[in-house]
Amino acid sequence: MYSYSFDYQRAADPKSAVSALTADSEAKFLAGGQSLLPTMRLRLAQPSKLIDVTRIPQLKQIRVEPQKVTIGAAVCHADVANNTDVQRVLPALALLAGDIGDQQVRALGTIGGSIANNDPAADYPAAVLGLDGTVVTDRRSIPAADFFVGMYETALHADELIVAVEFSVPEKAAYEKFKNPASHFALTGVFVAKTAGGVRVAITGAGPSVFRSAELENALNANFTEAAARGVTIAPDDLNTDLHASAEYRAHLIPVLTARAVRTALG
Repeated sequence: MYSYSFDYQRAADPKSAVSALTADSEAKFLAGGQSLLPTMRLRLAQPSKLIDVTRIPQLKQIRVEPQKVTIGAAVCHADVANNTDVQRVLPALALLAGDIGDQQVRALGTIGGSIANNDPAADYPAAVLGLDGTVVTDRRSIPAADFFVGMYETALHADELIVAVEFSVPEKAAYEKFKNPASHFALTGVFVAKTAGGVRVAITGAGPSVFRSAELENALNANFTEAAARGVTIAPDDLNTDLHASAEYRAHLIPVLTARAVRTALG
């Protein structure tokens, strides 16, 4: 039977977590483990040490203000979904979190781990980009537009730790996805946010990384209705084709899901 040994360290604060990682180039941060542990089981990753950041108090906080919601990086999806203040101030985020994976994934998976992994079919990146979020690390604040670089790639340095994610509260927002029935990952997902500065439409699951649609944003800025969204045609050229769906099918889904999100946002 295949096995290998690694060390385990529980970090008490961000500084000690980063110091431990810096001291060992083969170490990895461990949050919910929903991405890292499966890759270890498949022998695709063999870290020498796992540095557990889930017990750092600063990373476990949820702070809700009238115009901003801040979620600690080690907060699990279930806690976001069930937080009554998040449900009241930013219900679209609570609903998105409540539809990630299954009950076990929601109980263990964290927002920081999700966006650091930047799986092209993950849900949280759409919320971060759609709500013009900011990723706060142990040393800087990174705007969402600069954070998501490409497939499984972000602007994080190798030894950088996400501490929290800040979301601006929009006038209206909603998230809709067409999900894989087994994993609940988004074959295509669309987050729509109507803000004082205009409409933002962020799409996940359809391309190599989360992205915004200028065509849909222009249409909805002119007329924030389902019909306006359905009237937009998305080119399939840069979209994903895989065993679950073709690029053409994903291109078809994007305006359909956008229209549903607009309907939800309008109540």
